[in-house]
Amino acid sequence: MNHRRQAVRGLAAALAALVALTAAGCSSKAKSGDGKQTGAGGVKTGEGVTDRTISLGALTDMTGVYATLGKSVTQSQQLYVKQVNAAGGICGRKLELTVRDHGYDPQKALAAYTELEPKVVGYTQFIGSPFVAAVKQRVDAQDKGLVLPQAWSASLLGSPYIRVLGATYDVETINAVDFLLKEKGLKAGDRLGHVYFEGDYGENALKGSKYAAGKAGLTVVEQKIKPTDNDMSAQVAALKQAGVKAVVISAGPRQAASLVGVAAATGLRVPVVGNNSAFAPQLLGTQAGPALEKMYWFASPSLPIGADTPTAKKLVAEYRAAYPDDGLDNGIVAGWTAASVFGEALKKACLDKDLTREGVDRALLSMNAHDAGFGMTHDLGDPTAPSSRESVIIQPDKSVPGGMRTVRQPFVSDAAKTYTP
Repeated sequence: MNHRRQAVRGLAAALAALVALTAAGCSSKAKSGDGKQTGAGGVKTGEGVTDRTISLGALTDMTGVYATLGKSVTQSQQLYVKQVNAAGGICGRKLELTVRDHGYDPQKALAAYTELEPKVVGYTQFIGSPFVAAVKQRVDAQDKGLVLPQAWSASLLGSPYIRVLGATYDVETINAVDFLLKEKGLKAGDRLGHVYFEGDYGENALKGSKYAAGKAGLTVVEQKIKPTDNDMSAQVAALKQAGVKAVVISAGPRQAASLVGVAAATGLRVPVVGNNSAFAPQLLGTQAGPALEKMYWFASPSLPIGADTPTAKKLVAEYRAAYPDDGLDNGIVAGWTAASVFGEALKKACLDKDLTREGVDRALLSMNAHDAGFGMTHDLGDPTAPSSRESVIIQPDKSVPGGMRTVRQPFVSDAAKTYTP
């Protein structure tokens, strides 16, 4: 009991210190007019904005479970900033992008958010649904800086400041199961395996597979894993024994490669479909590459980087010129889309002569038909809904640019139309 009382006292002391630190931070903001003033051109400014610069933050993963995608997201956003600045900036100001790599570590992610919060108007990316969810209450209650997460959990809906770009994981998974039903032979009475990360991402995707299964008469066989689990041998053995006819994976690229590779090697040759963050083209160069091309697909909130659209072709050429030693993947598309959405919000806020956080948030909510050039139109006017319910089904293919080809154009399944995230 003494240990317990000491632990409670320790926690209370830590919380008191945190509250004092937050109060001190708010106090220092108040001394500078809470960051709101009228700047050059009669434009109201706030945190992260001066007469010469607009500061943005990027909270990314370049060393953890999403290292390959995090690098691409970040580099494409740096390219966007460079191009905007070369064209004169926004509202007579140059963009500055400050990047912090949290390595998919919760403590590092929250520390990086706290560090950058007073210095930026908002974030062009924040990788990791659990980490974004952890700051959601703080963002909504006091910070109010725009966050465009590289995360699609439905738990992030409802905030006017945190805007999910594309279908949430549950909606995306419903669309993915529809693909298995209509094109890969899955049928009523079958068992559907689902391997998923513990936490916001995987558990939100699981809600989608269970909803789709209920509509289609399927039974879901669950296998929960941790982000640190890289060998899927035990999960494949369990799914094989259960007699599953298809598998959904809501995890990272490494876990997807292990799952498909082990399944192919042990005779579980069933179609596997992943969520949008469960593939990186770099995997095609591994031992799992051949199996990925034969039995793996994934859902995406946009057409792939190798799509036949003017925007995609232009971005491929410019990205290759800027980063000749790096490959192409959908992190480039996701990063560019988020940066262009943030840039458009800044332009609209400038026209309204209000570059405060509140002004940028209002500008974003007025964007109800944003087309980033990758097959999807985003409606950002309703914080309670994802910006789109559409998904694209993509298959790994090392013979095409970016190692991915589209096998199903943007669609919304009937089940996803009636589902409430």
